[in-house]
Amino acid sequence: MKVTTVEEMRELDRRAIKEFGISDELLMENAGLASFQVIEDEIGVPGIRFLVLCGGGNNGGDGFVVARKLYSGGGVVEVFVLGDEKKYSGAAKKNYEIATKLGFPIKKLESLEELQDALNRCEVVVDALFGTGLDRPVEGLYQEVIQRVNAADKVVVSLDIPSGINGNNGLEMGEAIWADYTITFGLPKLGNLLYPGYSHGGFLFVTHISFPPQLTGQESIKTEINLPPYLPERPEDGHKGAFGDVLFIAGASSYFGAPYFAARSLLKAGGGYARLASIPSVCQVVATKGSEIVFIPLKETSAGSIALANLEKLLELAEQVDLVVIGPGLSLHSETQELVRALVRRVSKPVLIDGDGLTALAIEIQTLPLRENPTILTPHLGEMSRLVEMPITYIKKHRIDVLRQAAQEWQAFIVLKGAHSLIGYPDGRVFINLSGNSGMASAGSGDVLTGTIAAAYGQGLEVGEAVRTGVFLHGLAGDLAAEERGLDGITAEDILEYLPAAVDIFRERYAEILEDYYGSVFIL
Repeated sequence: MKVTTVEEMRELDRRAIKEFGISDELLMENAGLASFQVIEDEIGVPGIRFLVLCGGGNNGGDGFVVARKLYSGGGVVEVFVLGDEKKYSGAAKKNYEIATKLGFPIKKLESLEELQDALNRCEVVVDALFGTGLDRPVEGLYQEVIQRVNAADKVVVSLDIPSGINGNNGLEMGEAIWADYTITFGLPKLGNLLYPGYSHGGFLFVTHISFPPQLTGQESIKTEINLPPYLPERPEDGHKGAFGDVLFIAGASSYFGAPYFAARSLLKAGGGYARLASIPSVCQVVATKGSEIVFIPLKETSAGSIALANLEKLLELAEQVDLVVIGPGLSLHSETQELVRALVRRVSKPVLIDGDGLTALAIEIQTLPLRENPTILTPHLGEMSRLVEMPITYIKKHRIDVLRQAAQEWQAFIVLKGAHSLIGYPDGRVFINLSGNSGMASAGSGDVLTGTIAAAYGQGLEVGEAVRTGVFLHGLAGDLAAEERGLDGITAEDILEYLPAAVDIFRERYAEILEDYYGSVFIL
């Protein structure tokens, strides 16, 4: 499913009206009807007391439609208007005028005391204050209203997006509603799916409000929910080389976990052959836990990292494998960093670069488009900041645009790791991944992701497909671990151990997983 910016959704609205003759009144009516259906199905309507809070724009107009339908469905409805009701226009004005004639209380909010009285009377609050058009911090009366609603401990339904959440980046604009349900119209907005906006929305329902598929599926919308490609079936007569032969160049003195998690996760996620090229002490330690890994001891620097003298040997080894992984736990030693840059320039196979490999690459990032075979980068926000030379605060506000530009400029597949990791393609597409949880924010989790992507590639997916499926499987393994053990205390080892179950569930319940977007987004 496509995901839009606020500006893209406005363009869809405009085209629906101008090109297809779907009036703004009809679009608003459909939005209100869909919202009523969710409330009816999830909460109930007859006899329930509703407080509808309507802002001054079209989101307020949606609120008036919902109020009307709740009232006609047997609900007890009360409406407060925030802002100047004389400024309503078009469909919002029409629905305001209809609502004032129906007999339920509708008035301009004058004080917090009357709001509190209404909150005490109601059971459900319908949030129709701002919608996705909010472009400045919430202040004054609006801020206090949101604070009161959040403190009231009522069921809250937000229309389009929780008020106070930025529709383009999911950030809180000073104060934001915490909703139990959100019904978004046309397509999800970025702010519905990016954190912290996603956590504010509760259960997310999407209705196309009669937009034709020519609009909702158009290629010019370049952001989508990650619906991971299916893994190829495993041939019954396959051998270890048939499921991926991967070389991991990783590890240094005192960095034993990263190479272990990266190489072993390849095997746990269904890959066939993991080769770990590292210094002797790393090989010895990792072998005690991962004896299935094939070890290639290398010359080391005086600081206990992989020496530049290994370059030609590693280039020869790279020719024998399907994919080369560079970076987990390599260290920041200058000689090792130079080795990374030389490998990236000269390895002729697909390369996945993670961890300390990304730091090495930052000063020579312009060489990436010159590579003949695909490149995968897996930075977290700090590493992305170094790569693009932009502050983390800026990236958080513009993460989709920054990722898209970098992937296109570097002609690389990039996983921007974090809550709802983002996957950027060289052609400008960006995928938002919905699996995973906060318990996975622990040391070594990214190394497990590296091996999982490598395993998906080794099993026959194209590079871009392998990245999307690997990211999803990694999150699914973390979700399984959290389900069994809780969010607190999940380690990379836990994620690693749940990879086989994640792959099995992915294969057996693939259609079910995709049907409701992993239990995160429900289509009306």
